[in-house]
Amino acid sequence: MQKGEMFVGWSMKEDVRKRGGSGGLVTSVLAAALEKKLVDAVVVLKKINEFEAVPIITSDVNEVLNSAGSLHSVPSNFAKLIANKNLKVALPAKGCDVRGVIEQSKRNAVNLDNTFIIGLNCGGSMHPVVTREMLEVMYKIKPEDVHGEEIEKGKLIFETKDGKEHAITIDELEEKGYGRRESCRYCTIKIPNNADLACGNWGVTGDLAGKATFVEINSEKGAKLLQNAVDAGYIQLQKPDEKGVAARAKIKGVMEGLGKKWKDKVFVPVDNRLEYFRKELENCIDCGACKAVCPTCSCGDVSKCTEFHYRGDAYKMSMYHLVRFLHLADSCIGCGQCSDVCPVDISLTRLYRRFANTMQEQLKYEPGMDLRKPPYFEAKLEV
Repeated sequence: MQKGEMFVGWSMKEDVRKRGGSGGLVTSVLAAALEKKLVDAVVVLKKINEFEAVPIITSDVNEVLNSAGSLHSVPSNFAKLIANKNLKVALPAKGCDVRGVIEQSKRNAVNLDNTFIIGLNCGGSMHPVVTREMLEVMYKIKPEDVHGEEIEKGKLIFETKDGKEHAITIDELEEKGYGRRESCRYCTIKIPNNADLACGNWGVTGDLAGKATFVEINSEKGAKLLQNAVDAGYIQLQKPDEKGVAARAKIKGVMEGLGKKWKDKVFVPVDNRLEYFRKELENCIDCGACKAVCPTCSCGDVSKCTEFHYRGDAYKMSMYHLVRFLHLADSCIGCGQCSDVCPVDISLTRLYRRFANTMQEQLKYEPGMDLRKPPYFEAKLEV
């Protein structure tokens, strides 16, 4: 196996294949890496219900196997979970999670050489509280009756415990204020090729649709990870057909185009930028929750922004936020977690991205680029 190769595969463990998303391949690759001592530990979400899960680092193969299944309504913050841990670790990661891990590596908090990242194709995730309301209002079903979920062909599908499927188009849901997080709508990283492997159901055709995972190898580590799972008897692979490869590329293009349209829709120009930011932040209570969850922040409790973390400095705008705008200008990944935790419902991700967009576009830089692979920038910022 080598970088650039593509496969379609599935778990050889029947229970994982049934419970796992798209045939359970990702779960089995992680379990095989742990069993064969390729890594010391694996990051998984320990499921409580369809809307709650706890991210954990485990060295228990059975705990990894038991984690099989997709959860689109559970926020994850794996970058900080593995930061400053002296472990060889493997983890599944959405595009924003991958970028968060790489940003932590730039701050010497993560050693990428000892980190195996299985990237997950992502059309977007949802806030658990909003999802519960959406189920009752739009789907007319009780959240506790939900057994599983999937995003397919532009529809968000929930399966209830009675075996029935309930589907509504994502466009219709988002017109009503539900569906994906706002930051997911304008995200344009849909297939995480900055991970060691990129996995998802896009490109799986025919009888295998819904029962297998399309895998692209993006690094030597990815090839090693996949080959290890084959050798351990955890997964089976076959070459994808040309139709599947083309379908995957088409879906990727459509999803990226939709993200760009949302980006233009959300980030409309404002006449007075300073006044705009001041107004948006006037209800800030300086709780610091946004910094605490930020996947790219690694400066700890004592930092430049926290030096100004009190209400007395907020004549026009808190210096805390002014420093954070500069701090995140080249590293904000738009994950949405700061907005999720804000107790006064400030759209912080939108503000940080509005500030960061200009710099990152001029630098032709996307947070989460692997800076071990120069040239880092294609252009210099003109001040």
